[in-house]
Amino acid sequence: MRRVLIALLAGMLFGAGLAHSGMSDPARVRAFLDLFGGAWDPTLAFVMGGAILPMAVAWRIRRRLDSPLVDTFFVLPAKTGITRSLIGGSVLFGIGWGIAGLCPGPAIADLAIAPVPAAIFVAAMLGGMILHRLLPARPVKRPPLENSHV
Repeated sequence: MRRVLIALLAGMLFGAGLAHSGMSDPARVRAFLDLFGGAWDPTLAFVMGGAILPMAVAWRIRRRLDSPLVDTFFVLPAKTGITRSLIGGSVLFGIGWGIAGLCPGPAIADLAIAPVPAAIFVAAMLGGMILHRLLPARPVKRPPLENSHV
């Protein structure tokens, strides 16, 4: 129950930050992405910078902890490098972000602010996630194991 409450609190803090900074407004996000159209709005860069600073502190603190405060172990992503899949997913994400002016976090926050447009985006996002799960996965190519002569 404690984990759920902390996740709820973190989500509410994130959503409030998005709303307060204006980053849940698709027009503001599209203005940030409009580098050469004459309407560039650098606000998102400041919001990202403001998020990087506390996260850098959190990573420093995490290194000193044996386990999270509300769980038994840290779940960290494996470092796999830059792959075609990562590049393709990033391109798809960027195209969707540029067209809609939303990404998953702000879209969820917008369900409270502008429910109809956000719900359409969230439904399409979930549809894409489901489609990805239904497509056959390509096997990951790994280098051959070296034989040791022990």
